[in-house]
Amino acid sequence: MLAILAQSPAFWSALTDKFYLNFVKNDRWRYLVDGLGITLEVALCAVILGAAIGFVVAVIRTTHDKHGRLRLLNLLCRVYLTVIRGTPMTVQLLIAYFVIFASSKNGTMVAILAFGFNSGAYVAEIIRAGITSIDDGQMEAARSLGLSYVQGLRAVVLPQAIRNVLPALGNEFIVLLKDTSIASFIALRDLSKGGEIIRSQTYDAFMPFLMVAAIYLVLVMIFTRLLSRLERHLHRTGA
Repeated sequence: MLAILAQSPAFWSALTDKFYLNFVKNDRWRYLVDGLGITLEVALCAVILGAAIGFVVAVIRTTHDKHGRLRLLNLLCRVYLTVIRGTPMTVQLLIAYFVIFASSKNGTMVAILAFGFNSGAYVAEIIRAGITSIDDGQMEAARSLGLSYVQGLRAVVLPQAIRNVLPALGNEFIVLLKDTSIASFIALRDLSKGGEIIRSQTYDAFMPFLMVAAIYLVLVMIFTRLLSRLERHLHRTGA
């Protein structure tokens, strides 16, 4: 059936008309371009914030598990992980926007903080798993060479741990990128909101949302490709 439609001039004519109506007329494509910029800004800033938070939390929890130190900080980290991982991302975003930062008019900043703190909880567990996967003899060897605990962690343990968990970290970034589609819940004009605006003007849901899905797919494929190349480089060089 689809093959027959594809060979029909009327089919291609209707498809062209829909494309013109949704993206060319009145420069509606700008909604998607502007939304894509906001989506990338939120995703990249949030992943940096999440990585920083996750790194600190992972180090605190690992230090407590192995040496019994930092009990209060470890307790706070456990509460943070339980709350963030136990509640939906959408609810966290709405609470951040309408409760915690209710007086703020900067939706982009609120979205970055909400997604960053959410991602940090998952990054923390990924990095902690990577650290615990490294044999304790690595740290003992570093200490025998005169390195402090912090120096051994930074120079010996963490580089190996990050390399081991790089695929999981890359997957977390991809999940975060796709999760930013809910930023439209706080009226942020991201990529998904751009498709919704076009739909509200043309009353055609198929073409705008199909384009939004295609853009997300291309972004995920690009980042997956870059991550695969980085993994091959690290495996080849042992860096």
